[in-house]
Amino acid sequence: MYLCFMKQLIECVPNFSEGRDLSIIKQITDQIESVEGIRLLDVDPGKATNRTVVTFVGEPAQVVEAAYLAIKKAGEIIDMRQHSGEHARMGATDVCPLIPVANISMEETVELAKKLGERVGKELNIPVYLYESAASKPERRNLATIRAGEYEGLPAKLQDPNWKPDFGPATFNAQSGATVIGARDFLVAYNINLNTKSTRLANAIAFDVREAGRIKREGHPVLGEVINDENGEPIRIPGTLKSVKAVGWYIEEYGFAQISMNLTNINVTSVHRAFDEVVRAAQERGVRVTGSELVGLIPLRCMLEAGRHYLAKMGRSEGVSEEELIETAIRSMGLNELGPFDPKKKIIEYLIAPEGHNRLVSMDLRAFANETASESPAPGGGSIAAYAGAMGVSLAAMVANLSAAKRGWEEQTGYFSEMASKAQALKEALLYKVDEDTRAFDAIMNAFALPKNSDQEKKARSLAIQEATKIAIEVPLQTMRLANEAFEIIQAMAEKGNPNSITDAAVGALCARAAVYGGWLNVKVNLGGFKDQSYAAATLAEAAAILAEAQAQEAVILDLVAKRLGA
Repeated sequence: MYLCFMKQLIECVPNFSEGRDLSIIKQITDQIESVEGIRLLDVDPGKATNRTVVTFVGEPAQVVEAAYLAIKKAGEIIDMRQHSGEHARMGATDVCPLIPVANISMEETVELAKKLGERVGKELNIPVYLYESAASKPERRNLATIRAGEYEGLPAKLQDPNWKPDFGPATFNAQSGATVIGARDFLVAYNINLNTKSTRLANAIAFDVREAGRIKREGHPVLGEVINDENGEPIRIPGTLKSVKAVGWYIEEYGFAQISMNLTNINVTSVHRAFDEVVRAAQERGVRVTGSELVGLIPLRCMLEAGRHYLAKMGRSEGVSEEELIETAIRSMGLNELGPFDPKKKIIEYLIAPEGHNRLVSMDLRAFANETASESPAPGGGSIAAYAGAMGVSLAAMVANLSAAKRGWEEQTGYFSEMASKAQALKEALLYKVDEDTRAFDAIMNAFALPKNSDQEKKARSLAIQEATKIAIEVPLQTMRLANEAFEIIQAMAEKGNPNSITDAAVGALCARAAVYGGWLNVKVNLGGFKDQSYAAATLAEAAAILAEAQAQEAVILDLVAKRLGA
């Protein structure tokens, strides 16, 4: 289960003002699913609220397109003049947040929200307000502030210059109302289990940690008289965790109390930070934390960060495999106390990974060798080169981890842990190239198989072949770059690592050089059929330079190891 999603990924959670007519909801979600690459994760209709919350994920351009189509369809089939429900609302698509999940910044997500808002306002004539991180004014960050007055108050609001929409007309759209679009952080719903049935104790702990804290009182913390400020407002004692909402409750099904938390900004307070702080606060009140429960999904990085955190607390190297980091996080926070924690179902990147995306590296060694040895031309040299590079840098990681754990070398644990982490990142990237190289080869074969019965078909086929060939050039070139990066770590381990493992570093250098050379051969053979000569010349020059550098670095490492061995 290696790092399977290296592309940018965002989540979208639009709220539609219809929760009773499932046929209307289905028409909207059909539009979302019509966009290739989109994964619909959840559809949650509410009858009382007459509102449906939809969750889907994908790459940025796909998500923006799916969100636009959904907003358009909702505006066509939901009539706000007929709408009533318990939840506050101001439009057919009431709110549509974009949420960065993987390999994309909040700043980039804000730009996507603005792009979506501009298109909705211009093409659908729906007034659009931006909120949260995309807000155009500080007073518009809060959704409740924008939505004040709801749908019924829109005609007057739109006439107020202070409430001119960020996009779209400042005129009342009676059928669709207005839409709020924005960018916000990923919200994690997280419950922490206690060894008590006492809701009072659970609430006390929740008030200790939540950002809002508790109201300050004279004398008794619960029954005492409320202390107010000069404006007559209650003074609050803030909790210890920013961007955290929490309450204590008793769960009859489980037979114990929990701290129920919403982590509204995991960049401010991480899951492991919240867990550790509740452990501390509970201990002060004589209560023990027994485990925790994740409600919904979590980004991969949260689990990896938690794994590294707990390994560091143990004084162990953080440069271990992705699987071990996740398992460490699960065990450290007791995420499997109430039932098995399946990373494939709880970690968002794993849940949406395309089926078969890592077919080759999921095989055992024998199956992979058999697949390579079969009459099929793929996996071929490109995939094997990438795998050789992954094995080379894995040996460097091994030496680093052995050195980090060596008795008497404790003061160097941080250094070797950092080197092992860098090696692990390169390993994951190279493993990704194993399947990617085979996919690139398959794409070329598919392009050559396209029909060529007419001039138009011949032109389309030729273009497809060139596009596929360029990918088939870029993938082994990226393998070369990655494998070449490994030499710095390998050399450091040969020089400073555990002396009992320097020959492992040497074998790592041999593997890394094989990866670079193998990548070079694949770049060169694919450039032979590529028409863009300026690109071909620049690529060939870069590849030749990487090869020369790799060969030189390999020689330095082998000489270094030979000297340390006394040869």
